[in-house]
Amino acid sequence: MMTLLDGNATARKIREEIAQQVNERRAQGLAVPHLAAVRVGNNGASLTYVGAKVRACEEVGFKSTLVHLGDDTTEAQLLATIDTLNRDPDIDGYIVQLPLPPHINEHRVLLAIDPAKDVDGFHPENVGRMALNLPCFLPATPYGIIQLLERYHVPTEGKHCVIIGRSHIVGLPMTILMQRNGYPGNATVTLTHSKTVHLKEIVCQADIVIAALGRPGFVTADMVAEGATVVDVGITRIADPTKKSGFRIAGDVLFDEVAPRCAFITPVPGGVGPMTIVSLLANTLQAVLRK
Repeated sequence: MMTLLDGNATARKIREEIAQQVNERRAQGLAVPHLAAVRVGNNGASLTYVGAKVRACEEVGFKSTLVHLGDDTTEAQLLATIDTLNRDPDIDGYIVQLPLPPHINEHRVLLAIDPAKDVDGFHPENVGRMALNLPCFLPATPYGIIQLLERYHVPTEGKHCVIIGRSHIVGLPMTILMQRNGYPGNATVTLTHSKTVHLKEIVCQADIVIAALGRPGFVTADMVAEGATVVDVGITRIADPTKKSGFRIAGDVLFDEVAPRCAFITPVPGGVGPMTIVSLLANTLQAVLRK
């Protein structure tokens, strides 16, 4: 029997838990968490994501600030904005929405973020602490996946986990988290990517498949073992004139074909996406508690 890993329902439950903690802080006269987001330019997808994050902040009682910079913003101007956020005691955590315009060096920007406010979990200090299993901010999407597996009690110990995609945002952090000594974890992890030979044969051996390569419908039924757990991280906009928005969201997994073979599977949309946003909130609350 297939179980849907419902990110919308799980994220709603976590938001309720966070809102309760915020209400308790407010009742004690303590400051409520304050999350800021920096957006450079007018990328449509970025606008959608940032808007969702601001709404999530409002729902749990966080303060939120949106810093919107134009397409012509220089790297120096963005770094100056980051320095201001680093020094602002009222800002507990902030994110710089990716992708950035091509004239701005993403690595320089990420390095400039104060690790103690890096609620996206991308700063090398947080990545290094994650690798050593020390307290840190986990990258939001991997953190969301881990919470989803945990709350649905998905078995991971001793399982073969195959990750498709090696980005520093999802693929690489998931290799660290799925093999760590704990739950969810203790899996044997194989990281695959665009240069992997015999990819289909490797994925067929997996108890857990995490697809994070950004290619709609890449994972088909003949790639998935009976009873596997499939986590679809892909979110690709595909033009669709029948939709009011003019597009539909597609995942990396051909859901209708793959789902009947699975023990657990995430939908797209409504799977990993909502968990990513709620993980930012959880990291921001953690930033406040660490002060």
